[in-house]
Amino acid sequence: MRKFHPAQAGFFLPSNNALPAAATDERAPHPEQLHIAGLTGVDLGLEIAGPGNRSYAFIEDWLIRVLVALAWFSLALFLIRAEGVHAKLVYLGGLPALAIYLLYHPVLEVLTHGRTPGMRHAGVRLVTRSGGTPGVTALLIRNVFRLIDMLPSLYLLGLVCCFLTRERVRIGDLAAGTLLVVDAPGRLPSSALAAVAHGALTPAAAELIEDLLERWGSLDAQYRVTLARTVLARMQQPLGDLHGSAEQQSRQLRERLRGLLAQRAAG
Repeated sequence: MRKFHPAQAGFFLPSNNALPAAATDERAPHPEQLHIAGLTGVDLGLEIAGPGNRSYAFIEDWLIRVLVALAWFSLALFLIRAEGVHAKLVYLGGLPALAIYLLYHPVLEVLTHGRTPGMRHAGVRLVTRSGGTPGVTALLIRNVFRLIDMLPSLYLLGLVCCFLTRERVRIGDLAAGTLLVVDAPGRLPSSALAAVAHGALTPAAAELIEDLLERWGSLDAQYRVTLARTVLARMQQPLGDLHGSAEQQSRQLRERLRGLLAQRAAG
């Protein structure tokens, strides 16, 4: 597995346990980046996903929901033929299939916080214009406007909007205040980092820890040790005595982060 370097995430971690700050770059900002205020007063840059990444994610999600809906409908037909179920019940089999097709995006985007299977595979994620995770209301608004984006057919209006807007968004994103960004390994939500700075395990701080644990295997051992130390120190959690190699310390810190989440769930 290719190791991740902190510079790839758009921020670095100093050795004094400060929160990640944006990496300095004297070059002009990339025209297709979302610039958000960093905790140190330096902007962070998130690369905006283009129409290609968006289309790839949508097509994969579309195939998943079509296949699942067809599988459910096929099961209903099988029961009618094999078990002698009344033929009118085929409509009851069709209703769940239709619900799966229509509710796939709104339900999954809410449950996964804007990271459907297609988005994950395409390497993109939904964020707000401040770089945070979209709320339920924003995600539902975004999906209601699919009825407009899909006009006149095959999401043509939404695709044209992606090409014409600076942030490559469709009408649903404009209404909900969301956009798709490239989900680079190791890049963590700035809104969650800000919550950690207050020293409390708020929902946003818990989200940060969950995101860090999810990306744990893709991060360099020494880097994740430094990042875990930073999070625990800012949350005023005792680090204790860490011993062994960077990999061994990494495992110890991971267990402490998991313990924090377990305490929050128990509370």
